[in-house]
Amino acid sequence: MDSFAFIIHPIDPKRDVSRKFPLLGRILNERQIDFFSTFFPPVYISEIEGIASQSTGKEIKGWFIACPYTPRRMMELPERTVYRKIIQTGRMAERLGANILGLGAFTSVVGDAGVTIANALDVPVTTGDSFTVAMAVQAIRDAAHVMDIKMEEATVAVVGATGAIGRVCAELLAGEAARTLLVARDEKKLEVLRDRLTVRARSELVVSTKMDVLRDAQLILTVTSSIHDVIHPEHLQAGSVVCDVARPRDVSAMVAAVRDDILVIDGGMVDVPGAVNFHFNFGFPEGKAYACMAETIALALEGRFEDYTIGKEFTLERVQEISAIAERHGFRMSGFRSFEKEVTQKQIEIVRRNAGKGK
Repeated sequence: MDSFAFIIHPIDPKRDVSRKFPLLGRILNERQIDFFSTFFPPVYISEIEGIASQSTGKEIKGWFIACPYTPRRMMELPERTVYRKIIQTGRMAERLGANILGLGAFTSVVGDAGVTIANALDVPVTTGDSFTVAMAVQAIRDAAHVMDIKMEEATVAVVGATGAIGRVCAELLAGEAARTLLVARDEKKLEVLRDRLTVRARSELVVSTKMDVLRDAQLILTVTSSIHDVIHPEHLQAGSVVCDVARPRDVSAMVAAVRDDILVIDGGMVDVPGAVNFHFNFGFPEGKAYACMAETIALALEGRFEDYTIGKEFTLERVQEISAIAERHGFRMSGFRSFEKEVTQKQIEIVRRNAGKGK
């Protein structure tokens, strides 16, 4: 039976460590978890069963394996040390017999975004970024629809626009929106991106290194690699939609607490085909996965055992290809979630009403 493995790691240290080691999660504080994670080996988490293609009936199995580092630790330690630990975790995937390995969360953005890791391992590697782009942009389109925002008339912002995911999201959205704000820290990189997008964009393109510019946007897709939140309540206009693809999150929890006139959604939740059992609670309802996980699973169902989405540059064509593969096997965009909870129709109506869009 073909198989895959997917690397996860603790993002919210106490909560995520508690999911596997309740006692450690209870007695250690965040800084202690950060410190001890340096010495912890890769951790076998669970076997994944029940995935089956809707079109071919092919069944596969997989495994969650954990790289113990937290995002803060990955930023603090030398890059070579972080690579070594991720590669160690990849070796566990090889021993389990995985045909392809997915890099989750920060393991996919460290250094050269998977290239060094792929070169060091015998098993092919993907970051899942191509399908993450597809599902993030689809989520923004769907959310715009429920909030009565017309994409072709809207101002859309992409925060983290110069990163691997942000760049391709910007390319897609600039082909649809009236105005696209490209937001990142490096002005020179932003200008290069703007010049590159100008050729095919229908949007007016604006670059900014300041978050204040988000007040002009009705639709915001955020995908930075920051370890802290970057979007706060004062940055947002009433009635806007924020799709947060980043892990750790870019949107402050204060937005949900004090702005009930804004729709905040998590990017990239996908229904997985078959009676899937992950045998591990990573914060999603049964049968649902992150888009990056779904890319790894879809490639295993397709039998495409090759390095797929790695590096800082990948193409729109790759996004379109993985979207077609995933759709064929039965992966579907799932409902909206916000801060790990389902967004109900009632909540959407409350946001609409508070934003002056209700009946």
